[in-house]
Amino acid sequence: MSVKYVPVQWNRNKWIYDAVLLACVVGYAWIFLKLGAPAAGATRPVDDAVLRMRAFGSCAFLMLSLILCIGPLARLDARFLPLLYNRRHFGVLTALVALTHAVAVLDWYYAFSPTPPLQALLTANTGFGRALGFPFEFFGIFALIVLGVLAATSHDFWLGFLSPPVWKALHLLIYPAYGAVVAHVALGYFQDVDNPGFALVFGGAALVVAGLHLAAARAGAPVAADPADWLPVARWDAIPDGGAIIVRLSADEAAAVFRNGATLSAVSNACAHQNGPLGEGRILDGCITCPWHGFQYRPEDGRAPAPFTERIPTYRLRLDGAVVMLDRRANPPGTAVTPLALPVAA
Repeated sequence: MSVKYVPVQWNRNKWIYDAVLLACVVGYAWIFLKLGAPAAGATRPVDDAVLRMRAFGSCAFLMLSLILCIGPLARLDARFLPLLYNRRHFGVLTALVALTHAVAVLDWYYAFSPTPPLQALLTANTGFGRALGFPFEFFGIFALIVLGVLAATSHDFWLGFLSPPVWKALHLLIYPAYGAVVAHVALGYFQDVDNPGFALVFGGAALVVAGLHLAAARAGAPVAADPADWLPVARWDAIPDGGAIIVRLSADEAAAVFRNGATLSAVSNACAHQNGPLGEGRILDGCITCPWHGFQYRPEDGRAPAPFTERIPTYRLRLDGAVVMLDRRANPPGTAVTPLALPVAA
């Protein structure tokens, strides 16, 4: 696969994935509307319009929480990887649900305002100097803008136009957006309810997101501390045939050591397409295959097979007894390195 040729379009799996997502949103909204009013415990009566906007708002929050759980879950357990591959579809739908919530708020609370609804929203509450009554709407607006930008730039066109590093940095805004949503809910909705059930659900979701990220960080490959150029990776027989072991070289650099039968090769762990974790992929048809979007590279030189032109850095390997040693100094992208022959054939 290449940015010049995109065979992964709509297929049966993607249709099923999106259909399940849409069904879950509809099902959640229906359950909320049926059970939400009796369980709300609001200090003021809750009519149908308010219930609908809360249904979509809470749904968007829970969807965003699930999106942020997928990454660490996939690193902790490879069985979650299929959820990771279509996460962008999940994000676009989340942005649409959040937009529906915002439109419902404007149509209900500001529809009869003498000023335009958006202007009324921005000027109705300016009490920035107090905790209770803080204008929580601004947190929601910020989060909605971020979600909209990320949804609009989710297509691979923007990835190629902006470049993978810029695109990745832009999409890391999902984390401050999530923090803004938490603040939006805590300073807004929770101040109008007495029932602790919703607070437990939302607080629990935020804690799960934070806990999974901490667990994934602790379970990641250790940062190499040896100041020498050659670093020990693992025993060669601990590397799965067709798979890899990831060794982290610094806070922002990692290598993937792949075994291909009776040989070993090492390449950068970052795919040239979208910085996908190559070490979580496998060797298929003689090529390292990225688990995110299927981009392929030859293990011996880090080059995509013709007619594609993507290249990634390679690394030298040697054996110290049964231990694989890796030269931390990366070769330029596309540099050929003779695969390391193993003492026993696979």
